[in-house]
Order: sequence, then structure tokens, then C-alpha cells
Amino acid sequence: MASAILHIKDSYYFEVPKFLWRSDRSARENFEEFWVKLDADYQLWEAERVYGQLAQWELEMPAWPELQSQYSQWKHADHHRMGSPFTQFLQTQDWFTEQFEDASWAHDWSTVRESAAPFAEYSHTWAPEKIEGYNRALDGKIVIPQVFGGQLRNLYEKESGIALSKFMVIEAVVALLLGIIFIGFLAPRVAAGGRPLGRVWNLLEAILLFLRDQVARPAIGHGADRFVPLLWTIFLFILGCNLFGMLPWAGAPTGSFGVTFGMALVTFFTGWMFGIFKFGLSGIVYGQLVPHMDLPIYMAVVLKPMIYVIEVVGMLIKHGVLAVRLLANMVAGHVVLLGILGLAFSLEGALSPSWGLTAVIAVVCSTLFSCLELFVAFLQAYIFTFLSALFIGAATHKH
Repeated sequence: MASAILHIKDSYYFEVPKFLWRSDRSARENFEEFWVKLDADYQLWEAERVYGQLAQWELEMPAWPELQSQYSQWKHADHHRMGSPFTQFLQTQDWFTEQFEDASWAHDWSTVRESAAPFAEYSHTWAPEKIEGYNRALDGKIVIPQVFGGQLRNLYEKESGIALSKFMVIEAVVALLLGIIFIGFLAPRVAAGGRPLGRVWNLLEAILLFLRDQVARPAIGHGADRFVPLLWTIFLFILGCNLFGMLPWAGAPTGSFGVTFGMALVTFFTGWMFGIFKFGLSGIVYGQLVPHMDLPIYMAVVLKPMIYVIEVVGMLIKHGVLAVRLLANMVAGHVVLLGILGLAFSLEGALSPSWGLTAVIAVVCSTLFSCLELFVAFLQAYIFTFLSALFIGAATHKH
């Protein structure tokens, strides 16, 4: 479950203090479809329909009361299985998988699994007590509208389609802010040719000039200026995502591997694309990876393929590590904060006789560590940009 302080895991909702966002749904129809599907009554109704379909296929299976009991025990044995559908439970049963491999109806199972029970046919009502309990569970959770038709399985997993998550929304906000600040505010003033006026203008120009003169040009060398806008964008986007992780109830998208991996792919394909433009496909695929060596033919046929494989693997590893390094540093800080706050605000800490002193120490240490996290947000954006410049320079120059 996400925390109002730490946001390590992506989700399909924003969490705020409960008193700021109260859920006051009055009937089952007012709840999101995925929330209804997580309800035990709905899952039992769905399971009965699936069981009836299996009975038509004349499978050898336990009687429904026994299977229902096994399904309930399976869900409660592991909290990760709570809300899992009956079709998922079946695929863990030996009697089902053994018959599934040889049965003629196996090709129809995918259809049953994807639409086990049409949601529109579920007409059961909920008692006021259940509605009130679910309202309290949703207090403080702003569920993101799925405007692109994505279907959610729960608050952390999607069922199908394109689902908007919290990190995706934050990334869009960061991109919009960068556009407003640098395209709408800074670019027209720079284009006018006047001298920088004011602290904001001077600050923004200082950042951009530093990246151009101290990162791009030294790391890439000749022709570096063509890559400066890309490196500016990488640095500012990563920095913006990192800083959002410092805001209460937001989160750092760079704490998701999908985001950091995507940024690493931008660096990888930029280097290769401009390398192909400069050296040709054969030049970048072979010439750039294997240095020129005057070797006898009997040594070249052995060493050059080995060097080529090593270089290709090394290049892929370098870009993979580029993604993992940023991810690990952003997640590690949140994990440490979680550990520090857990000293006082976990159940064990709250019951400790020295809770007051522990809480003071935890809050002070968390504040100091948050200042370090602020420094790390800038540092990791710089390191990612600098390494990207190095990799692009290596791909676009002979070495």
C-alpha cells in the first residue's frame, strides 16, 4: 500500500490526507468497475459461472463446495493473491493443468479467462455497511480517470489497454512545466538578444551554459552543439522527476525501471542513429566496435570476433547500467527513509516505551536525509546526462 510520505511504487491513484478527499459513494454502481471486481461477492459469482462452464466440458474436478473452500484459502494464504480471480486460481491446480494440456477445449480457455463473467450482468446490491467500509478504504485516494479506455485490475495493476498511472501523470506535468519555463519564458528572451535580467533568467541560463560548456563539449568534442538540446532536455526532465519525489503525496517517476530504461534507450538510439549517419551502417556495427589491428590472419579470425562480442555485450551493459544506476539511487533513498521512519511509526515502534525519543530521532534524521535526497536529485540528473554525453560521443567519433 502506498504511503503518504514515501512513493516508491507506481499506482493508479494519488494519495492525499483522508480529510482532503472523502469518498461518499452511495451505491455499488457508483464504485469503479475494478473495485467491484475485487469484491468477494463478485468473485464468488464469477467463480460459479466459470465452474458451470467447466462442468459443460466434463472435466474431472472437485465438487463446487470443496473447490470454493480451496479458492478462499488460496486467496487468504498470501496477501498478494487477495482479489485474484478464480481463473488465476485454477491455473495453479494440478488437476486442471493436467487436463488442460490434452483437452480439445484448451483453445477456448483464453476466451473464458479474459471474460469469465460479463460485468454488466452482475446485478447484486451491497449492504450499507459494505459501502461504508469501502468508502473509508477509498478515503484519500484520488483514482486517476482512465481516459484512454484502460481497464484496471486493482490500484496497482492494469487488466488491459492503455492505463494512466501516477508516474505517467507526473511525467506529463514535468514536460508541461519545462515547456512553459524554457520555451514560453526563456527562449523568447534569449532570442531577443538582450542581457539576462533577474534571478530566474540568470539561474536558467547558468544551468544551460554549464551543461553545454562543462558536460556536452568536453564529453562529446567536435559536433557537440547539435546534441546540447537533447542533453538539456534529459537533464531537466530527470531533475524535474526527481524533485517531484520530494513533494508530499506525489512521487518520483525515476523510481520506476520503465522510466529510467526509456531514458537509457534515448541515449542508446541517439548514439547509434548519428553514428550510422556519420559512418554508415557497417561502420557503426563493425568498425566502431572493433578497433583497427594489424594482426596475422590466423590471429584475426579468432581475436576479432571475440572482441566484437565483448564490445557489443559491454555496450548493452553500459546502457543497462545507466538505467539501473538512476533507478537504484532514487529508490534507495526512499527505502532508507522508510527504514528510519519505521523506527517510530511502525506498530512495533508505536508500542515501544521510548516512543517519544525514538520519534524525535526519526523525524530529525529523516529531515537531514531528505536534504541529502535533494542533493542526490541534482547529482543523479547530472551523472545521467554526463554519461549520456560520453556514450553519444563514443558512438559518433572514431576510437
